Amino acid sequence: MALPNARRTLAGALALGVVWSGLALGGSAASAQPEATTTAKPAAWTTCAADVLAEIPEAQHDKVSCAAYPVPLDHGKPRGATIGIQMMKRPADDQAHKIGSLFINPGGPGGAGLIYSAYGSSFFQPEVMKRFDLIGFDPRGVGRSAPLKCFTTMEEADEVFGRMSSIPVTRTQIRDTMDATLDYTRSCAKVAGPLIDHMSTEDVARDLDLMRQGVGDKQLNYVGFSYGTLLGATYANIFPSKSRAIVIDGNVDPNLRTHNGTQYDRERAQGFEISLDAFLKRCDAVGAKCAFSDGDPRAKFDALRDHLRTQAVTLPDGTSATYEGVIGRVSSNLYSPGSFTALAAYLQTVHNAINGTASLSANAVSDVPLLANNQGRADVRVLADTPYTFDDSYYAVNCSDKPFVRVPELFPLVAKAWERESPTFGRSQAASDLLTCASWPVPHPDRWAGPWNRKTPNPVVVVGNYYDPATQYKFAQRMAKQLGNARLISVDAFGHCILGDSAGVDTLVTDYLVNLKAPANGQVFAPNVQPFA
Repeated sequence: MALPNARRTLAGALALGVVWSGLALGGSAASAQPEATTTAKPAAWTTCAADVLAEIPEAQHDKVSCAAYPVPLDHGKPRGATIGIQMMKRPADDQAHKIGSLFINPGGPGGAGLIYSAYGSSFFQPEVMKRFDLIGFDPRGVGRSAPLKCFTTMEEADEVFGRMSSIPVTRTQIRDTMDATLDYTRSCAKVAGPLIDHMSTEDVARDLDLMRQGVGDKQLNYVGFSYGTLLGATYANIFPSKSRAIVIDGNVDPNLRTHNGTQYDRERAQGFEISLDAFLKRCDAVGAKCAFSDGDPRAKFDALRDHLRTQAVTLPDGTSATYEGVIGRVSSNLYSPGSFTALAAYLQTVHNAINGTASLSANAVSDVPLLANNQGRADVRVLADTPYTFDDSYYAVNCSDKPFVRVPELFPLVAKAWERESPTFGRSQAASDLLTCASWPVPHPDRWAGPWNRKTPNPVVVVGNYYDPATQYKFAQRMAKQLGNARLISVDAFGHCILGDSAGVDTLVTDYLVNLKAPANGQVFAPNVQPFA
């Protein structure tokens, strides 16, 4: 697929992460007056719907309540059309000494957070559960909150997605994926409706401020994971004086993400490579505890990957190990150190099958949800004219927040360049936002792109793992430096995000949320459990 010389030059510069003047999108008009707010109505809490209750532990059914909270579709037109944000409240155990509400965002973007309030004990110590009403919510366009849809039927979606490859390698795969991506973004333009123009993180932050008022809090208490760290940072800079206690875990680099999507995603691929290399080194160090440790794990993995790039292999259980499947499984399991033992056994099974040696049984690997859920289409069988039940919020948010050159034809050259420096994850990363956002049908969205240094009354607590695959550790370092008032806590840990899995961090976070005692900057902790323990 030949490109004109000018495009070749531009592609080379993009692959090296050059920031091109004029490519970054400007902030919204609303950003000029960051703390201007709209008067909000109290939330009307009621019994949660049966299908919502079915997703949480039975012991929580009598505790939680739900509300559909109205917010403007367009915050620039506060008296215009509204949409409903679905919220769930799990009340504080000690209502007499309640501090306020604690909002939770699980990340994504596109992560449905409604039921997270019912699972607070997975992340928080008992004192937090006693002193705060926990509020989970599905952000706009996500889950049950006016989900943004790019198709009307599953058949339409399957026809488009069926032509895509998550890691297009051959000329045919590249061509088909690029063509299908254009069909996808064109369908989004036709089907999604006006919400598609108002899906930026700034929109969600303004929703969050109205929700804060709706639950009766004068200031926001917030914990955000992964993409939720961008939401927390955005809120802290639009509404600094309204921020009481903000904890962000698994951090993005907000300035890079909102000014150069290409370089951000290039570094994101590098973060997965760092995490993979650390996993392989840990496997080698623990010896027999890791099934993939016989020989040189790094060399074995590289050979396995390179073999699968051109030829799949059949495993003893009859399943096929493909290039896309294995890399997808590795990237998913790097999120969760608890899956490392099973992942190592699986990789050894693939290695043995490739080399024709006696194989271990193919252990099942505990899959961890990816930040992008591939439109939730895994293992779905559909009948004719089946309604499309998933949402397309992932790209709607990312393509609003992250600026990319709007030239889809650059993808093959950028993917090739990224693959050279990030041989396992570079190509798949290029095939995501960089390719899709190049033709996203909202070329000039309203969004917050800084400043990021406004001072909050209390420091924002930034938490980062050394070997976080999805948001590498240096992103947390940058987040802490860019914010006007922040403290960085580091964890010598694998996996994406850490709250609930490091007692030292959890104790500091509890003291901060409850007593506003900010932790000393620069402390380093260990996880409760190390991989292969």
